[in-house]
Amino acid sequence: MDNGNKKRHSFGSGFRTFAAAALVICISSTSALASEGGAELEHTGNDVDNIQSLQRGARNFMNYCSGCHSAQYVRYNSVARDLELTEDQIANNLMFNADNTFETIVSSMRIEDARRWFGQQPPDMSLIARAKGTDYVYNFLKGFYIDPDSPTGVDNRVLEGTSMPHVLWQLQGYQHANFVETPVGDEGITKTEFAGFEYLTEGTMSAEDFDGFVRDTANFLEYIAEPERSTRRKVGVWVIIFLFVFLAIAIMLKKEYWKDVN
Repeated sequence: MDNGNKKRHSFGSGFRTFAAAALVICISSTSALASEGGAELEHTGNDVDNIQSLQRGARNFMNYCSGCHSAQYVRYNSVARDLELTEDQIANNLMFNADNTFETIVSSMRIEDARRWFGQQPPDMSLIARAKGTDYVYNFLKGFYIDPDSPTGVDNRVLEGTSMPHVLWQLQGYQHANFVETPVGDEGITKTEFAGFEYLTEGTMSAEDFDGFVRDTANFLEYIAEPERSTRRKVGVWVIIFLFVFLAIAIMLKKEYWKDVN
């Protein structure tokens, strides 16, 4: 009996150690992602179940992003179904270089032109929100600032040295990034820290409206990264409810079978 207790105790200790290690790895991975490019990421607060937000995000993506970026794992008719749009609405408002709604979203830019202009092909956006995180996308789109040394005239606080131009400059305006040198230790070593943006020119949108615009766009990118997420969650809730009901029935059945057994 004591030996069995020791085995169970050993297993329990091992499992707790494994769980703690997994938690540390998850926290470390999240922290690494949040600090990529040396930037602390602001949380978007988006809601992937907000259909109106997703509809606006689809409009934003197709008008401002699809010229350079593809979303090759997403079909127009799937977007229409999930976003409660008719195929006619999709065809008339969102399909700029496709003939049929069963086609996937492809970039309007030729690969050779993209490589010549930007040095590389712009990435496909189908899975970018899963690969980088929705907060990353949100902060990246807000993070452009004037940089005279950059070929595009701008750099990005989240992804330094990006070859992407500031395609939303008319909406946001141009901003200047302030950086400060902070001493590290007593050896005269300093590190550069971001100290906020300063607007140089105003855009056509207020800061609040632009935040909403970018949030909707990031929300749409999170949706296309996993279109079945909402359905999966709804089904998951019903599965959990079924399991609890089945558990209650199983417990009552066990008691009924064993009530006469001492």
